[in-house]
Amino acid sequence: MAKSSRTGVDRRKFLTGAALAGAATLTVPPAAAHAQSAAPAAGAAGTTPMPTAQTAAAETGAAAHVKVLTQETCGSDFMVDCIKSLGIEYICSNPGSSFRSLQDSVITYGGNKSPEFIMCCHEESSVGMAHGYAKIEGKPCGVFAHGTVGLQHASMALYNAYCDRVPVWMVIGNGLDATKRRPGVEWLHTVQDACAMVRDFVKWDDTPASLQHFAESAVRAYKIATTPPMEPVVLVADGELQENSIPPDEKPRIPKLPRTAPPQGDSGAVAEAARLLAAADNPVILADRCARTPAGIGLLIELAETLQAPVCDMGGRMNFPNRHPLNQSSRMRALVAQADVILGIEMTDFWGATNSFEDQIHRTSRSITKEGAKRISLSAIDLYTKSNYQDFERFADVDLAITGDGEATLPALIDAVKRQIDSGRKSALEERGKKLAAAHRGALERTRADAAYAWDASPISTARLCMEIWNQIKNEDWSMVSPTNGISGWPTRLWDMQKPYHHIGQSGGYGVGYAAPSAVGAALANRKHGRLTVAIQPDGDLMYAPGVLWTAAHHKIPLLAVMHNNRAYHQETMHLQRMSNRRNRGVQLASVGTAITGPDIQFAKLAQSMGWYAEGPIADPKDLGPALQRAIAVVKRGEPALIDTVTQPR
Repeated sequence: MAKSSRTGVDRRKFLTGAALAGAATLTVPPAAAHAQSAAPAAGAAGTTPMPTAQTAAAETGAAAHVKVLTQETCGSDFMVDCIKSLGIEYICSNPGSSFRSLQDSVITYGGNKSPEFIMCCHEESSVGMAHGYAKIEGKPCGVFAHGTVGLQHASMALYNAYCDRVPVWMVIGNGLDATKRRPGVEWLHTVQDACAMVRDFVKWDDTPASLQHFAESAVRAYKIATTPPMEPVVLVADGELQENSIPPDEKPRIPKLPRTAPPQGDSGAVAEAARLLAAADNPVILADRCARTPAGIGLLIELAETLQAPVCDMGGRMNFPNRHPLNQSSRMRALVAQADVILGIEMTDFWGATNSFEDQIHRTSRSITKEGAKRISLSAIDLYTKSNYQDFERFADVDLAITGDGEATLPALIDAVKRQIDSGRKSALEERGKKLAAAHRGALERTRADAAYAWDASPISTARLCMEIWNQIKNEDWSMVSPTNGISGWPTRLWDMQKPYHHIGQSGGYGVGYAAPSAVGAALANRKHGRLTVAIQPDGDLMYAPGVLWTAAHHKIPLLAVMHNNRAYHQETMHLQRMSNRRNRGVQLASVGTAITGPDIQFAKLAQSMGWYAEGPIADPKDLGPALQRAIAVVKRGEPALIDTVTQPR
């Protein structure tokens, strides 16, 4: 056989060379061998053992480079102490090397408790979970994200939280010192100004340069995030700061977290608003994100009952019980049109509530308020507005703008209104209240009649879907944690909602992909309270990051998810229908690029693959009730369950 012409290392020569090299390391030079043989045996009487040649060489030769492989302290342990001082219960995160030290400190030094590390499969899910958690618990959840790429993934969810005025406390890893970065990927995941990409839609960010700096910024960030208007904040934890030992001469301390009193409206402006409201013949109260705490609902009830004024809940939060006789949300446009005084509390879009807008070839708008109507805004949003992202909506033409937190200002407004109402005026207000109660009953009856249409249809109507769920949960301590705008608002129109956790509002930025992770985060917050958490889950939304199903199963987060599986991004279908109609082209092709079919997604199988109990698809409404009963039994055992229901579009 001809010899190989390969230039690679020959196996036999390689093994021979390795053996020789190994022997060389064990061979002792002749002089050393003689010294060894001449040395007396260790422990011989009256003798001191002579050092070996290797020992002598080590003591007299050049010092070798010594690698330090262990340490007693690290900066990230102190960072975890800071996090614990803030009362943060959970860190929702996809793992990343830029915060590997922080993650280790959370789970080992911190005992993986307060905070507990919640493993997520996508950074958007991490922030989405924190978003839902905060709307239930009323305080921030922590999030870790990895360098540039993790923050890029998280950015959409941060924007949702920003638009929704929700606090999220976030830390990202980075490595600013170029001489300390590992070659390769660490350079690609490092940035000079880490928060630049999200600075337009977070309330505050900082890059601490020392552990003391981190401690102060951690507390400052929490304080800023939780001061109305509430928003996300981001801190950058440098890798060296995390991983290096704490110098012996440094003794960083954690400052106290102060109890923040939300800003209240000016007393003179409040008195003027009370005078206008008490004298009005047809006042209307509009509330969007008024109820910031459980006390907020009670305060708004007290104001409405004092005035016997209608309240229209815009749905940003659960602001007002939907079965209260003064709840006139379904009649909002008519009431605004006849109102002489309109009070908007923490409104996202006051202009949109008082104007009509036509989305036609030539877009037009007009005011729907009557001439002379007084408009009063009460909101903290004027304290914090940025320019690039236009989440502040069109400028509202109001007569009196009270800058202050709505809920914090309500007690003073209630007292001022009561001082304006004498006994004679009170009887007139009571008559107004009776008329509003009759209108409320009539509106509820019409809504129930509307819900009965297509009751037995297949696919299942959204009204039937919502009422089948309500029939199963109405006697439980339940919490509805998904948006309702895609299902015609049936839960807020038909269920009996009284408590703040009965409905937590919409996504804020209307970014698709919010509903699934926020529902899991809300369910995580509800878990310790023993509430039955329910989400009506849009199909297209779940497909953005379905890995959050695994997170729920892995961490045993009990959640009932009922699919609103209309097999389309139906809102976009409607937009295409509008465009085609405008151009006289028919609507036959409006499903191209918007339908989620061919193949149909098997959501039950998807959920089962990630550890959920799941049934479906169910298209016959008669099968829905028994399936819900079985799923709720699973959720009550502390596990997540999903029912895939094939539904009408909206």
